[in-house]
Amino acid sequence: MAGILKVDQYQDFNGNNIITSDGSGNVTVNAAGMKMTPAFAAYMADASQSPSTDTNTKINMTTEDYDTDGAYDAANAKFTIPAGAAGKYRFVMGVRAGNTHTARMVAKIYKNGSTQFVQAENRWAIGSGTTFVSVNLAADIVCEVGDYFEPYVYMSYNAGLKGSSTERHTFWS
Repeated sequence: MAGILKVDQYQDFNGNNIITSDGSGNVTVNAAGMKMTPAFAAYMADASQSPSTDTNTKINMTTEDYDTDGAYDAANAKFTIPAGAAGKYRFVMGVRAGNTHTARMVAKIYKNGSTQFVQAENRWAIGSGTTFVSVNLAADIVCEVGDYFEPYVYMSYNAGLKGSSTERHTFWS
């Protein structure tokens, strides 16, 4: 036997609205802990980008898969925490080098323009032949409104970064 419960608001014991409905099926989540935070996913669609050797270089991840709140600036590959959305965020990043003999590649996420906040590194022996090397990272970061994040890479040998309009070789979200 099924039951139906009809209400226009759910409140906690102190009378605070947790969830409200307008009666037309539109629900508003009022509790901060239950709200979704802004999300984005972007990637490098160009065939390649050539970072300078031994230099931190911003990655041109200018193509978006999605941007739920318009917080990702695709032209500048920058995600900014919007008003009312402070909280914990998980950032994921993957960087793939082109055909390389690179000895070292470091994927980095910068916070607020200058601080190297988190990084992941891969080193390997210089050899010959075709080698496509990837570095991946994931980080949980406590963010305040206005904090912004940008993807960077450091390469000890410029092998170029691999991008694609159909595959996500170099990406972040």
